[in-house]
Amino acid sequence: MKGYAWAIGATAACTAAGLAMEGRFDPVNIAMVYLLAVVIVALRFTRGPAVLASLLSVATFDLVFVPPAGAFGVDDAQYLLTFAIMLAVGLVISGLVESVRRRAREQSKLELEAETERMRSALLASISHDLRTPLAVMAGASSTLATKGESLSAGERVQLASSIYGQAREMSEQVAKVLEMTRLETGALRVERDWESLGELAGAVLRRLAERMAGHRIVLDLPAALPLVRVDATLIEHVLANLLENVARHTPRDTLVQLRAKWTASEVLVSVEDYGPGLAPADLERVFGKFEHGGPEGARRGVGLGLAICRAIVALHGGRIWAEAVPGGGLALRFTLPLEAPPALPQEQPA
Repeated sequence: MKGYAWAIGATAACTAAGLAMEGRFDPVNIAMVYLLAVVIVALRFTRGPAVLASLLSVATFDLVFVPPAGAFGVDDAQYLLTFAIMLAVGLVISGLVESVRRRAREQSKLELEAETERMRSALLASISHDLRTPLAVMAGASSTLATKGESLSAGERVQLASSIYGQAREMSEQVAKVLEMTRLETGALRVERDWESLGELAGAVLRRLAERMAGHRIVLDLPAALPLVRVDATLIEHVLANLLENVARHTPRDTLVQLRAKWTASEVLVSVEDYGPGLAPADLERVFGKFEHGGPEGARRGVGLGLAICRAIVALHGGRIWAEAVPGGGLALRFTLPLEAPPALPQEQPA
């Protein structure tokens, strides 16, 4: 319906312009104004509105500007050629535009199918690679417990049980990341924003990751005057946790890790910096892709979705995330969150 409304509106606008031009321009020049309207409608919409614009333009031009005025008769046969050209232009351009749009839709469909297939292959390859090891460990440990449990010491049994538990937890986390990425891509994840302190969010994350980060030296640089941000606390905690877990996974023990933040008038910049092996310049953007891993192939762990999830969450909050090399070696993972004016505190009413 929008296209047909455009056709009617464009014809009316051309008629108004033609009336303003009448007396100073030949009728053929006024016909060019109608032709322009036909071209615009044909480029923007489908064939139906283009044909309507052509017919309305011909009829209105004939009725208003072609002698005898006020009637659909034509005294000069040359105007018949003008009418035919208007109709032909509308049909030809609308046909070409529709052909281009159809090819674009077909190309988009092919690209989507190719991307879906690539993602499916990457997911299967990643899961088969990254879940095979924990499954093998669990199978071996549980088999040992089942066949030799009575002959093992209590410490050995505890060690094997702990190994099974740790690997099961790792697998559960990887599957959860796949599901979370799916929710983010399909728009099923709702963002519940509220005013939060980044310092409190970081503290909660570090307490939760205390065991995993125990082998690293953590330095916090979060100013007390850091402004509040309006975010989904659970999602931003997830971003911080993913960034810190990425450091723990890809750097040696005793690596210094700095979690710092600073702000400008419009945004807060949060950085997780480590002084480990870092990344090659070509990998700084690649690691944010789905099923991508940093570091050498033999050292990869996880399904490679942590940083992709971070990017999706930060984008939902209107920020951006990137990686850059730290001078002297190491890696900095940085993201921004926009600052909003905090709500005014309610004023106390006088007694």
